[in-house]
Amino acid sequence: MSAPAPHGPAFSGRVGWGSRPAVLVVDLCRAYTEPDGPFALPDPGPAVEATSALVEAARASGRPVVWTAVRYAAGLADGGLFVRKVPALAAFAEDAPGDWGALTLEPGPGEPVVVKQYASAFSGTSLAATLHAAGVDTVVVAGVSTSGCVRATATDALTAGFRPQVVRQACADRSATLHDTNLADLDAKYADVVDLPEALAHL
Repeated sequence: MSAPAPHGPAFSGRVGWGSRPAVLVVDLCRAYTEPDGPFALPDPGPAVEATSALVEAARASGRPVVWTAVRYAAGLADGGLFVRKVPALAAFAEDAPGDWGALTLEPGPGEPVVVKQYASAFSGTSLAATLHAAGVDTVVVAGVSTSGCVRATATDALTAGFRPQVVRQACADRSATLHDTNLADLDAKYADVVDLPEALAHL
C-alpha cells in the first residue's frame, strides 16, 4: 500500500506551465546580499547565481524579465503600517544612507523595475497590467525573502490569474528552516515549487 501524499489529497495540485513565461526577480538588493545589510542573508550567493541563470536564459529566448524594488518617500510618508511592523524597512527610504535598495543584479535595457511599498509585488503596483499586456501566463519567481515578499508575490500571482513557478534554488531566507517550510506551504497551496533545471528548460 502506497504512502499518502505529504499534504494529503486536498493539497499539492499542479498549476503547471503555460506557453508564455516571464521571470520576476523580487527585491534582490544590497540590503539582503551584502554582509552588513539590514536584512543580510547567511548565504545569498547560490540564490544570486541561480537568479542570474534564470535571467540569462530568459533574455536568450526573448522572454520578459521584470524586477521589483522597495522604495519609500523621504520620511517614510508612504510606508503605512508595514514600516511600523518592520522598522528596518526605513533603509529603503529615499533619504536613507547606504543605498541598500540598489539591485544586486543589473536589469537589462527595457526590463521594467516595479517599485513597491508592501510585500507583494502586485499590491498597489502596475505589475499585473504589465504582465497581461505582454501576454504572460506564467510567472517564474526568484528573489528574497522566501517567507516574505516571494511568498506574498507568488500568492498574489495566482490570484491575478498567472501560473506561479517558484524556483527553489533562486530564493533565500534568513534561515534554512524558514526557506524550506515556506516553500513546502507554497507548493501545497499557492504555487508550484520547481528546481532550477526545470525552470531553465521551460525558459
